[in-house]
Amino acid sequence: MNDNTLFPATLMPDKDWWQALWPNPAAVLSTIGIEPGMQVVDLCCGDGHFTRPMCELAQSGQIWAVDLDADLLAQAEAACEGYPNFHAILGDARKLPEQIEEPVDFVFIANTFHGVPDKTGLAQAVHRALKPDGRFAIVNWYRRPREETTVLGQPRGPDTGLRMEPEDVQKVVEPAGFTLERVVDVGPYHYGAIFRKINAPQPEEER
Repeated sequence: MNDNTLFPATLMPDKDWWQALWPNPAAVLSTIGIEPGMQVVDLCCGDGHFTRPMCELAQSGQIWAVDLDADLLAQAEAACEGYPNFHAILGDARKLPEQIEEPVDFVFIANTFHGVPDKTGLAQAVHRALKPDGRFAIVNWYRRPREETTVLGQPRGPDTGLRMEPEDVQKVVEPAGFTLERVVDVGPYHYGAIFRKINAPQPEEER
């Protein structure tokens, strides 16, 4: 990604198959550990498919939706209209610490991380935006051949070569100052890798 483009291979899908793939986004959010009262960032939020249930689930907690695409962010704003805990930020995910007023409990990113050129660099930005022991959840496609991941009868998702297994994500996120806490299934083709912020990167021998 350069300063004027989106992360490659991360275009927002059509709403019909997005809804077919994620019919219950609130269940995904609960599974990865988002709870009432949390301060949460929906990073690269897209059209707000996860953001609205995030606002409902967090209740008294605050939600920040961040995206570089103004049109998609406007859709997220429309989806979350009426929720006083919703805040929209038009900006670069890599500059997250400068875009929020104070550290948060949780940062969530879905179906985008595979297309980030500097994945450890993005994880470092997330690390700076989190409170001590804060969580960073990454929802990704399992590395299955694209022709096997069908939605509404058609192959969907990123090219097979871009997909990452949980251990691939672990290798690029932990050097930024995280430890992998758990991996959970969150759909027919997806997993959620939940990382916990630690004070410093783990020594190499501990990884």
